[in-house]
Amino acid sequence: MNHYETVFILNPVLSETQIEETVKKFEDFLIKNGGKMVSKEDWGLKKLAYPIQHKKSGFYHLFEFTAPGEAIGPYELEFRRDERVMRFLTVKLDKHAIAWAEKRRTKLKANA
Repeated sequence: MNHYETVFILNPVLSETQIEETVKKFEDFLIKNGGKMVSKEDWGLKKLAYPIQHKKSGFYHLFEFTAPGEAIGPYELEFRRDERVMRFLTVKLDKHAIAWAEKRRTKLKANA
């Protein structure tokens, strides 16, 4: 089981319900394929550095999860197929990144 992090940007014209459905779809897909969610964050609507699909903003979400390596290909394919997703990036975390992410999570919980 490898440790991964995915950040994805959803189309800003989506309703709150559509956003929740999309996030739930990708979370369920991971769990169905042997993954386990570590944390997920909703960063909200943010202005983009440059337009993507003629949009100047998007809804950002972050998933941190563990999953077998063979689950990542189909997971990313699902992102490419969904027209609600404007961009996504999945990275494999090394031991330093895992420690940093954990420190960041505890800091966020302390501030909340």
